[in-house]
Amino acid sequence: MKVLILNGSPRANGNTALAIKEMEKVFASEGVEFETIVVGNKDIRGCIACGKCSESGKCVFDDEVNEIAKKFEEADGLVIASPVYYASANATLMALLARLFYSTHFDKTMKVGASVVCARRGGCTATFDELNKFFTISGMPVASSQYWNNIHGGAPGDANADEEGKRTMRVLARNMTFLMKSIELGKEKFGLPEEEPRAFTNFIR
Repeated sequence: MKVLILNGSPRANGNTALAIKEMEKVFASEGVEFETIVVGNKDIRGCIACGKCSESGKCVFDDEVNEIAKKFEEADGLVIASPVYYASANATLMALLARLFYSTHFDKTMKVGASVVCARRGGCTATFDELNKFFTISGMPVASSQYWNNIHGGAPGDANADEEGKRTMRVLARNMTFLMKSIELGKEKFGLPEEEPRAFTNFIR
């Protein structure tokens, strides 16, 4: 099993990273291979809807997005972690995700997704919902925990005092591992669900 973890914080060792480390401990103990990439401090522009990726299979802007795409394709699961900025995820992370999901044409069905959110106080659930939308439009099961996947902290290191938040991350990693292993067994025995041809509808009358 392989998990790709995207840290959307510009602080490589901030509270978002602390939450990720709780998950990494579990993945390591469960024998799950993982790679964490800090993307929140990168210079990543947004999608311009040029449509070139439909011809080439990759984004026209050849940066970290195309590099991460290869790792995403090989992974069984994807963790997206972000601090909260104005009840939203880090804009750099959102730019990356929009381009990553739109420009890649490999089958994401049954790759397990998990979003992780860190805030001083509010905006966690709005950001949590925002990140989960990338999974639910791609046929990716969403891993859950005992609570919403939130951890709280203001100054770097504060989240270490959030015992409930840290436990939420550990349970999330265990549940994600179970899902990935179960899906792998299911694919071997039953195969993937049958797909229907896409029908793009702009309006109905």
